[in-house]
Amino acid sequence: MGTTTHEYEVVIIGAGPAGLTAGLYAARALLRTVVLERGIPGGELLNTEYLENVIGFEKILGHELAMRFANHARSVGAEIHEGVTVERVTKRPDGQFETVTDTGDVYRSPVVIVTAGGTPVKLGIPGELEYAGKGVSYCAVCDGAFYRGHHVVVVGGGDAACEEADYLTRFASKVTLVHRRDAFRASAIVQKRVFENPKIEVVWNTVADEVLADASGLMNGLRVRDVLTGATRVIDATGLFVFVGFRPNTGVIDGHYQHDASGYVLTDETMMSSIPGLFVAGDMRSQLTRQVTTAAGDATTAAVASEKYIKGLQEARAHGASASEAAEEAMASAHTEPGGYA
Repeated sequence: MGTTTHEYEVVIIGAGPAGLTAGLYAARALLRTVVLERGIPGGELLNTEYLENVIGFEKILGHELAMRFANHARSVGAEIHEGVTVERVTKRPDGQFETVTDTGDVYRSPVVIVTAGGTPVKLGIPGELEYAGKGVSYCAVCDGAFYRGHHVVVVGGGDAACEEADYLTRFASKVTLVHRRDAFRASAIVQKRVFENPKIEVVWNTVADEVLADASGLMNGLRVRDVLTGATRVIDATGLFVFVGFRPNTGVIDGHYQHDASGYVLTDETMMSSIPGLFVAGDMRSQLTRQVTTAAGDATTAAVASEKYIKGLQEARAHGASASEAAEEAMASAHTEPGGYA
């Protein structure tokens, strides 16, 4: 089967809150826009039961918000191609990007906005991968209901770990929250919920060492170690939920780009990376917070700047500029004062 080459003005990788917002703004600017998503639209929204911090919605289901985002983007002309896995994004000498998928199809565009999010960080302990889906999970909303009446362990100390520990008490008889330090990194209101929940036991200064299982191959315990004394013990539990962070999915970017020590992409105020014409929005970008609202804000800026970048390219090329000269002029255009978008 032959491959197909698609021509767009803006190609967006990832259909989470950032990708769908970028699609909305780019399409409203009458740019030929496509959003490529390896699964179905929604991103991390699909792994969240309820959200209570999205302005305008006091409480909304994650999958409902995902559907609203996708429908809104489509309504203004953004295409969403589902089941498309992007393998790499390469910038050609002529300034065009080629976004290549696992099927070999190519999407060509002057602008790419990468909103591919991140991947959960693994603990790297014996039994973790072996018993994934057999007691080990990285998504409380996905798997919490399977542990009704069970004792489960949550590992982590940030907002995600504390929020999911609280959520899991809806099903589990007990939740043990294991953290390697003596204080959480989570926000104060989230910590308050943990400390006030009688079904949660917090174990400080402790790390997970090994996932244990019974003869049938199902998890039946977690060996943990006190980092201060070195003492080990086994927590009898049938579930382990890991929330120790995630890594940005930057592997699709072919070429050198500036990033921070953790691998998150550094951008300027327009969300442009150090590769001209390649913008990054949402959880892949180096920033203080990673929320739905900040992802949408990043994406809005990236889409508006993309329109200006494309216009700058067109004007520069009309005057006979080379690819590098056109890119420089386009970058200057992207940094001009934005117009109003309602």
